[in-house]
Amino acid sequence: MPLIKLKYEEQVSCRIDTFIANNTDLTRSLVAKLCDDEQVKVNGKTVKKNYNLSFGDEVEVSIKPAEECSAKPQNIPLDIVYEDNDLLVVNKPKGMVVHPAPGNYENTLVNALLYHCAGSLSGINGVIRPGIVHRIDKDTSGLLMVAKNDNTHLFLSEQIKDHSFLREYETIVYGNVKNDEGEINLPIGRHPIKRKQMCVNGVAPREAVTYYKVIKRYDGFTHLRLKLKTGRTHQIRVHMSYIGHPVAGDITYGPKKAITSLNGQCLHAKCLGFVHPNGEFMKFESDLPDYFVKFRDKLKN
Repeated sequence: MPLIKLKYEEQVSCRIDTFIANNTDLTRSLVAKLCDDEQVKVNGKTVKKNYNLSFGDEVEVSIKPAEECSAKPQNIPLDIVYEDNDLLVVNKPKGMVVHPAPGNYENTLVNALLYHCAGSLSGINGVIRPGIVHRIDKDTSGLLMVAKNDNTHLFLSEQIKDHSFLREYETIVYGNVKNDEGEINLPIGRHPIKRKQMCVNGVAPREAVTYYKVIKRYDGFTHLRLKLKTGRTHQIRVHMSYIGHPVAGDITYGPKKAITSLNGQCLHAKCLGFVHPNGEFMKFESDLPDYFVKFRDKLKN
C-alpha cells in the first residue's frame, strides 16, 4: 500500500485536509474521503478531516491500491453525447442495466464503458461501479454522467450533495394531474416488507423533493416535466405513485396490468446540468426516445 509521509513544521495550526492537499497531488475532497476511511494518521492515530495540525506533527497518508475490476469490458455501442479527459455524458437506452449485479453481470453500461474508456474510469464507487457518479433505473432511458478519474468523481458528487446538479426528466403518468405545476416533498426510505422497493416514510427515510410541471393532458394521462432536488432511489416513481399518478408502464409502483408496448416505465432523463472541473457550466438535453414518442402520439390520436 503506497504511503505518503509528511511533517508539519509551521508555528500556526492548519487543517489537515488543507495541508495534505497543498503538499501532494491529492485534492481536499479526496483527502476528506481518506480521512473518513481512516487512511490518514497523525502521530500514529487516525484523525478527522477537520483536525488542526500543530508544529512537529507527523502525518501518514495510506493509499489503497486499486482493486481489480471484476466486470469485463464488452464492445457494446454507446450513444455518447459528450466526452473529454475528465468525464463523459451517455444517453442510456431503455432496458440497459447501469452496473453489474446478481443476474446481470454482462451487457451493462459499465461493461460498455470499460471497453470504451480502456480502464480510465474513477474507482470511488468500487470495482463493480467504476465511473458511475449517479444512476438511473434499467427501464428508465436518458442522460447519465460518468467520471473518468477520482478527482472529477468527487467534484461532481459534491454538486449532487449540495443540490446544484441539474437533473430533469419527462414522463407520462396515469390520470389527470390537477395542478399545472407543484412540489412533492415527501421523505423516501426502504419498504419495510418489500426489500427491493422504496416507499414514502419507509425505513430510515431521507429528504426527497420533486418538482413537476404539466406539459400536456390527454384522456386518462398527463405528460410532465420533472426536476429533482434530491436523487433518492426510485424517487420519481415513488412520489408519483404516492400522489395517485403512477408512471405509465411502471408495474412496481403502478397498476399490475402494464401497458405492454412500453416494456417498463415511461420515464426519460432528458436534461443534465453541472459545473465541469474546469469551472464551466455545462448543460445537455436529449431527444425523447422512440418508445416515448410513439406512446405520446398514440395518446394524441
